[in-house]
Amino acid sequence: MLLLAALLGTAWTVVSREPMSPAGGPITLTEAPIVGFLAPDFSLETAVGQTITLSELIDTTGTAGQPVILNFWASWCAPCRVEMPSLQQASVKYNGRVAFIGVNQGEDWPTVVDFGSEYNVSYPLVTDPDNRVNRLYEVTSLPTTVIIDQKGVVREVIIGILSEAVLQSRVESLLAEGG
Repeated sequence: MLLLAALLGTAWTVVSREPMSPAGGPITLTEAPIVGFLAPDFSLETAVGQTITLSELIDTTGTAGQPVILNFWASWCAPCRVEMPSLQQASVKYNGRVAFIGVNQGEDWPTVVDFGSEYNVSYPLVTDPDNRVNRLYEVTSLPTTVIIDQKGVVREVIIGILSEAVLQSRVESLLAEGG
């Protein structure tokens, strides 16, 4: 009986495995909000009506894009308030080399604008009125920060407060790798 189970298990493993891709063939990435996959594309508007589209910031060929720090937040979120000054400082330090985007979780524009003014935020703050992008990125806790390289691949998802030291380390690592 044990031998029969072992033989059937081995046969099932061989039959159900995925076919190997041909050596040297292109590797295609699927969109998913998890490390190692392409970041799902989205477009959201700022308070002044500017549309921010993720795919316009990155470049899947790796020649012209820039890394993106995508931070999901809300004004009522105390940890979001704690990390906001670090994000603002980093956005100034890496201006032009790394794109920072703050995705608000469905609050109205006056609340978002007041929050941005309170923390002197100079990078784009967008609102996700129906939480479509929050769902797309499977955000269940705030703050959540998604670190995306210049080719659009999710490199890390950090749930909770992102310290200044960790943020700087991750950004420096992306820039040192060229993306």
